[in-house]
Amino acid sequence: MPPRERRRRGELRLAVALWLGILSTLVPLTRVVQSGSWLWGAIALPFALLALGYGLRRLRLPVIVVTLVELAVWTGAVTAVFFPANALLGVIPTGGLVEALPRTIAAASTFIADGVAPLTPTQPLVFLIVASLGLLTVALDHVVVTARMPLLASVALVAVWLIPAIAVPAGVDVVAFVLLAASVLLLIRAETRTRETPSAAASPRAVTARAGGVAAVATSIGAVAIIAALAVGPTLQASVPAAGFGTSTMIDPSLDLGKDLRRQDGATVLTLRTDGTSVPYLRVATLSLFDGTVWQPDRTSTVDLSAAPLEPVELSADIAVVQTRTTVAIKNLASAYAPVPYPATEVDGLTGAWQFAPYNRTVAGAAGATQGQQYTVVSDIAQPTLEQIRASSAGGAGLRIDVDSIPAGSPPIIARLARQVTAQAATDYDKLIALQDWFRGPEFTYSLDAPVQDGFDGQGVDAVAAFLQAKTGYCVHFAGAFALMARSLGMPTRIVVGFLPGSFTGQVIDGQRVIDVTGRQLHAWPEVYFRGIGWVPFEPTKGLGTETRFDSAASTATTPPTTSATPEATTAPTTAPTADVNDPQQGAQTDAAGSGPTLIDLRPLLSILGAVIVVAALPGVAGAVRRLMLRRRGTVTAAWRLVQDTAIDAGLPVPSSRSPRAFGAFLVSAGGAPATPMSQLVAAVERANYAADAAGAGPDTAAMSAAVGIRSAMLAALPAARRARVVALPWSLVVRPGSGLADRDAPA
Repeated sequence: MPPRERRRRGELRLAVALWLGILSTLVPLTRVVQSGSWLWGAIALPFALLALGYGLRRLRLPVIVVTLVELAVWTGAVTAVFFPANALLGVIPTGGLVEALPRTIAAASTFIADGVAPLTPTQPLVFLIVASLGLLTVALDHVVVTARMPLLASVALVAVWLIPAIAVPAGVDVVAFVLLAASVLLLIRAETRTRETPSAAASPRAVTARAGGVAAVATSIGAVAIIAALAVGPTLQASVPAAGFGTSTMIDPSLDLGKDLRRQDGATVLTLRTDGTSVPYLRVATLSLFDGTVWQPDRTSTVDLSAAPLEPVELSADIAVVQTRTTVAIKNLASAYAPVPYPATEVDGLTGAWQFAPYNRTVAGAAGATQGQQYTVVSDIAQPTLEQIRASSAGGAGLRIDVDSIPAGSPPIIARLARQVTAQAATDYDKLIALQDWFRGPEFTYSLDAPVQDGFDGQGVDAVAAFLQAKTGYCVHFAGAFALMARSLGMPTRIVVGFLPGSFTGQVIDGQRVIDVTGRQLHAWPEVYFRGIGWVPFEPTKGLGTETRFDSAASTATTPPTTSATPEATTAPTTAPTADVNDPQQGAQTDAAGSGPTLIDLRPLLSILGAVIVVAALPGVAGAVRRLMLRRRGTVTAAWRLVQDTAIDAGLPVPSSRSPRAFGAFLVSAGGAPATPMSQLVAAVERANYAADAAGAGPDTAAMSAAVGIRSAMLAALPAARRARVVALPWSLVVRPGSGLADRDAPA
């Protein structure tokens, strides 16, 4: 086959192999981001860029021109898809794009930090994924197809694939691993099969490609770092170190809390004071969506907290409302979620950019933004009478998302026990009270350890079924079981993540008692939606908080409404203060809905760092193992291959056209090889090849000793930085002596 045709086919083979390698990295990414149209963009953009590069190389353009054109096309494509309003003719970036780009990246970063995997593919997030993969494609196209460094590209692909797998722990995905391994092997194989003529390899084009390799490597590392941030964000949630010394509590807006619940201490995370008659629960997030395995936080529309007055609560005209004012001071809570009483109608004092979700009355900002904040929350609390809530029913208008479905295939014990426990109740409220009393009754016990021992430390339907059989668990199990059992009875439910009421400190400020809230009081509880009243909290967790009860109108005087009444309602959990959770005399057990006061958990970062180090060290380890095998073989052939591999690693040509004597002389003059050991080894090779009485297959200690000395001398002659590269990234792993790539620097 003509050299030009061989080179063309080789470049095509490399481009296809690289595209498949990039596609293999998308498999674990789908565990971090929900599947959607972004996948087509992540598949199509790398394909288009690689096809463009292949076509431009066929025109024999300089490699730097090829890379610059690819970058220009990447810029135009990203601009046309994501920023058409900020571009000239829809594809040429303008000053408006320069202003919009940081906002988009910031929005994606905030969503990543605040979200829980799998993330919804919002436009900023899709931009970050697709643009990063496109930039990585341009860099790896230069590294692999032009500079012929498949080993470095393989390390980058493995790193991109590995980071989502570490960030979102799950069982081993055999299919994803096989696809990655196959794509890496295909890439290396495609490169080794590529053949170039010596004259082509020695051309200025090839020299320029190698010179540009360092810049391409830096670019690829930057792109990998962006994708790493995308994958790591959901694992780190919204936690950052607290200012100053000490510890900082993190809030995990999900229910995957088993390990976090078991490392609590009693440090204060916030204090509050209120003019209400009882200490309120504080909420940070609500979780309504359940797929049978994981409860997902609500993803509803938000408004700028400072833009306009917040929407008033809506409730039936005959429902009484009491307005309370609560002041919260954050001590050690680094989170994106501001704990607020429910339902908040006014929030003052927060500094920075904050968003308010009208649907669930939660407040969120940037990662770690709560640290050091002090703010006041006005809450309009609905107070129906016993007769009013019994006359209402669970459900109604105002439910914007699915809050009443149970996953198909759920264990039948959930619905069966719900019917049994509520069989004597006539109204929806009475059924919920029956469930609450059953969970808080003598059959159940609270335990952070028993779930692990019995194998149901989780939140899915199987964990709920196991909990209902074992009847021991912590707040996640009580809240999850209550919510699913209520849904099986046709009632809309959700789970709230937040804080239990704290304990009094003995201080009084402006006539209000100061309450301490610790990390041990992180908690989860269920809510049920009632027509005309709104979301009503219940407390099924044994030994915690205060159970929900409504009094009859005949037995208590209700406070007259202090806000206007409208047709829809939301209510807030209000309970009497709980006992001091740090006082062993009280016997109160504490619970949590996230990690308690503790140092920042560096394990995800250390795991990623360790994985990258291991992956980066693999080529060097593989090279050392190969050299050890050659030395143990000890033959003249093995000794000669050791010297050839050393020359390849050092970047010297190892053409098949040179005789052993000519090649040895070349290494002495150009590679720093010592003359005497080289003469001894060349003589041994010639004797093994041509002497009638020498088979060359047996061990030859002298030849191997000479080869080891030659390698040491050649490495010592290299600059320190180049010597480190030779040891860490031995090209001889993928380049064979006498191959076209090994010939590339040989003189014509």
